Amino acid sequence: MLGLKLATDPRWVNIVESNIEEILTDHAWCEQKAASNAISLVTYNSELEELVTEMLIIAKEELDHLQLVHNLIKSKGLTLGRERKDHYVNELFKFMKKDGSRRDALCDRLLFSAMIEARSCERFKVLSENIKDPELATFYRDLMISEAGHYTTFLGFARKYADNIDVDKRWAAWIEFETSIITNYGKNETIHG
Repeated sequence: MLGLKLATDPRWVNIVESNIEEILTDHAWCEQKAASNAISLVTYNSELEELVTEMLIIAKEELDHLQLVHNLIKSKGLTLGRERKDHYVNELFKFMKKDGSRRDALCDRLLFSAMIEARSCERFKVLSENIKDPELATFYRDLMISEAGHYTTFLGFARKYADNIDVDKRWAAWIEFETSIITNYGKNETIHG
């Protein structure tokens, strides 16, 4: 469904389980960044009413997810650590086209966002199916469904607002690029790491 070429090795969950506080802290900050991304899309595209409406919904959902993760951290007697850099997302960001029209830039930003949501969804699926903690398994299954919805929303808007871009061709390029970098990840107790 997501079009990703490389699946996460389920053994990654063993790394995650060795430091639940770290994965939850990283996850919390991923949700904060996702909300900020949706707000940025609103800020730079305020004239696109349908996009603004949907991005505000996504921003709220991502903040709700941040609250859920924070509540989970507290309920487990853990502490929300400081913000972490997301090297995977930073590498994806470098692939975004910086030239072309404003609409071209919007289209690529939406594809960038769809890619992050796709990988997050895939990682949440792996967690939901392999983590030993039943509470976390259910938690990640529920979030997987939400991330899948965000992925399709971003991809749909990329198709809607593309002027001079063959979205399917550019999405295929995004998938190829993501495949080339994801092999460097899956070794740390972070959502994308």
